[in-house]
Amino acid sequence: MSQAPAAPDRQARYASVDALRGITVAAMLLVNNPGDWGHVYAPLLHAHWHGCTPTDLIFPMFLFIVGVSIALALMPRLERGDAAGALARTVLVRGARIIGLGLLLHLCALWAFDLPHYRVMGVLQRIGLCFAAAGVLALCARPRTQWFVLAALLVGYGALVASGGSLEPFVNLASRIDHALLGVHVYQLDPATGRGHDPEGLVSTLGALATTLLGVRAGDWLRRGDLRALWLAGAIAMALGLAWSWWQPFNKNLWTSSYVLWTGGIACWVLAIAHWLVDRKRLPALGRAFGVNAIAAYAGSAFMLYALVAAGWLEPLYRVGFADWMTPRWGPYVPSLAYAVSFVAVWWAVVRVLDARRIHFKI
Repeated sequence: MSQAPAAPDRQARYASVDALRGITVAAMLLVNNPGDWGHVYAPLLHAHWHGCTPTDLIFPMFLFIVGVSIALALMPRLERGDAAGALARTVLVRGARIIGLGLLLHLCALWAFDLPHYRVMGVLQRIGLCFAAAGVLALCARPRTQWFVLAALLVGYGALVASGGSLEPFVNLASRIDHALLGVHVYQLDPATGRGHDPEGLVSTLGALATTLLGVRAGDWLRRGDLRALWLAGAIAMALGLAWSWWQPFNKNLWTSSYVLWTGGIACWVLAIAHWLVDRKRLPALGRAFGVNAIAAYAGSAFMLYALVAAGWLEPLYRVGFADWMTPRWGPYVPSLAYAVSFVAVWWAVVRVLDARRIHFKI
């Protein structure tokens, strides 16, 4: 935890990035915490397999912003003469801490939900891996090399997934490799075949790294004030992603290359719009309080959920506070959404208080 000093003027130019990060975290909390998983409005659900719903835009947007933040935070220090090796070690240590926090969360989930096995990979683990790899590349590789690595990831990972034949659940090559490496410690096991799958698996993290690297390059355009590049790159990425999807569909579980390009192109446009509205037109940076305590809000909300489950309070809280009186009036979907919105509102109040006191938790 740190008592943050007043932000310098240079950083105030990029309040849009904190706002986008915060809105993304709030959206994560919203879609991850419905009152009743059996009654969730379709836009707030991930695509069952192939496809891309609004919910499927959230995680790539966060990783894209991770890349943008790397460019904004590390590149100026490199240009001022800070040693790349020392900065890279800092990046690797922080990445390891994020991974460790994810492992701790899953240990708590194992206890709270009495799960049959421990899951190794997850959202924070993927964030930590992508942050570490993209951060080192940003520090140690020239922009041309970064573009080469990004293209190699898109083409190479796309070819790897295609070489496995089927893209269907459990039998696709990414799932088969993850299961071979992680064994039962994946997210899901098929009871009929014993095969495993993890939506944040090791192999599909190659696609997620491509998303983060695209964010690094977008962050460099942002710091140079080149909005035209953001708009053009977004249009090209979306067009390529749409074309690629005819061969390899959008798929968040596999983080396919078409999905990287489609969601990355959208993220470029969203970043350009947010920068223009917040940093240039000085509109309020909605979501900023979540953004400056992003990982803490995500992890803290998860710990709260696990505590409610372990104490046996979650079900009666939802039933008495929402379902019993809302369902007869508006049906089962409204209380489920109302609970999710209330969950986000509670954490919005928490991060607002923390930000007002300039308390920002750093991992």
